[in-house]
Amino acid sequence: MERIPFRATTAASSYTELRLPVALLLDNIRSMYNVGAFFRTADGAGIERLLLSGITARPPKNAITKTALGAENRVPWQPVSDPRSEIEALRATGYEIAAIETSDRALDIFEWQPRFPVCVLFGHEVDGLSRDLLELCDTHVRIPMLGLKHSLNVASAGAVVMYELLRKYKTLYCVTD
Repeated sequence: MERIPFRATTAASSYTELRLPVALLLDNIRSMYNVGAFFRTADGAGIERLLLSGITARPPKNAITKTALGAENRVPWQPVSDPRSEIEALRATGYEIAAIETSDRALDIFEWQPRFPVCVLFGHEVDGLSRDLLELCDTHVRIPMLGLKHSLNVASAGAVVMYELLRKYKTLYCVTD
């Protein structure tokens, strides 16, 4: 990938030309508030698009709007009726497919070196991703948990992952003045 100029003038203007080559596939996210939070964070991190599959709600919905605060109108999104086919199509165009999951084979997010572009999968708040989707992933990634709980709220996990991807992308592909 080509290195993108990065100007460290002000916090907002330094990122104006940056678009993160990351797609997020949200599969069976049951809470519309979580979906709205994904839209809002995706807008903030410059994610290229959201793919919404299974029972994941689609805009326009009041509960999505309540947490997205307009980001649902800015971030490109599309409904996905067959996530397996969508994943295969993304892989065919060069995307790494990564599951955010606490599986045995998961890498720590801080050790993961993503191959951009990347599609990151997030699953149901309680059950996670289905075995079928997990098997399609090139990489499983976990967020380290030091406390009693073994996972974060899915939208919180999404925020951690998106901003870690932004940090890694900026390090790899942006030239500072």
